[in-house]
Amino acid sequence: MRTLVGLTLGAVALALLSPVAGAQGTRTSSPAPGDRLVAGTRCSEFPADSWWRADVSRLRVHPRSRAWLSHMSPASDLHPDFGPSYRTGPDQGIPITVVKSSHRKVKVSFGYADESDKVGYPLGADTRIEGGRRSAGDRHAVVIDRDRCRLYETYDTRVRDGRWSAGSGAVWSLRSNRLRPEGWTSADAAGLPILPGLLRWNEVREDRIDHAIRFTTDVTSRHHLWPARHDAGSRDSLAYPPMGARFRLRAGWSPAGLSPYARRVVRALKTYGLVLADNGSPWFFQGEQHARWPTRLIEDLKTIPAAAFVAVDTTPLQVDDDSMAVR
Repeated sequence: MRTLVGLTLGAVALALLSPVAGAQGTRTSSPAPGDRLVAGTRCSEFPADSWWRADVSRLRVHPRSRAWLSHMSPASDLHPDFGPSYRTGPDQGIPITVVKSSHRKVKVSFGYADESDKVGYPLGADTRIEGGRRSAGDRHAVVIDRDRCRLYETYDTRVRDGRWSAGSGAVWSLRSNRLRPEGWTSADAAGLPILPGLLRWNEVREDRIDHAIRFTTDVTSRHHLWPARHDAGSRDSLAYPPMGARFRLRAGWSPAGLSPYARRVVRALKTYGLVLADNGSPWFFQGEQHARWPTRLIEDLKTIPAAAFVAVDTTPLQVDDDSMAVR
C-alpha cells in the first residue's frame, strides 16, 4: 500500500501534453517486427525498444546498490504476489480486462485528480479488480481497449451506486514510449504503467519472458530515477531505494533444484530484472491473476534470496527524458 506525496502541480506541468499523445522520437504506428502483442489483441505491449524490455545483464552495478539493498530487508526471499495461496485463495494477482472500443466509458472521480487523466474509462460490470471489489488492498484495475490500443489503469478502484472512483488513473498508448509528465503519478507510485511489469502464465509456459517485473519494498526515498516520474517515499536520504530502480539477479546464482518453469523466471531475472514500482511488502513481485499458476512454480520462486540481487545503473540506456525508449 502506498502513500502519495508531493502532488501539487504548477501551471507548467498542467500545460504538458497528454501522455497518450505521440511525442518526437516515439513510434505510434502499427506493431512492428519484434513488438510484443497483448494476448487477444493486435496491440503491441509498448514498442520493442521500451525500457521494460531492455537487457540489463551487462550493465554496471549501481554505485548505491549496497546501500539500497541494506534498507530492503536483505535477509528476505522473493515473494510472488500472485498464484495459489493457501492463506488467501487460488486467484491472487492483478487481473487484466480486455474490451472493445465500443465499451461504455464512465466518469471516474479521482482522489489525486491533479495527476490523473480525466477522460472516460471503459469500466463496468466486466471490469476485474485486484483482490475483488470488496478488497482492502490496492484494488488496481488494468483495462485494454483492443481496438484503439489504449491502456487504462486505476488505483484504489471503487464503484458505488453506479459511480466510479479511484485514487488515481492513467491512460497510455500501447504503441508509444511516451512517459507521463514529470512529477505525475499513475496507478503506480512510480508513475509507470503496471501492465508491462506483470509476469504472465502464458509467457512462462511458452518460455518467452522478455521484460522486467514490477516489485515493491516498504521504505523508499523521496526520489525517482528515469523512467519513473513520481515517488512516494518517506526518506530524504539517497541511501534508500528510489522509484524506478532496477535490480538484477546475479549471473552466478544457481537455480539447481528448481522446476523448469522456475528456471525460466530465474533467467528473466538475470536478463531483465525487477523494477521498483510501488511501496509495499519487501520483495513482493507481481504477476497476472490466472487460475493455472502451478503451485510448484510459486513455491520455487519463494526460495530466491534478496541477497542475490544487485541494483544496476540504467543511465546508459536513456535516449530522451520523456520517453521509455532505450538505445
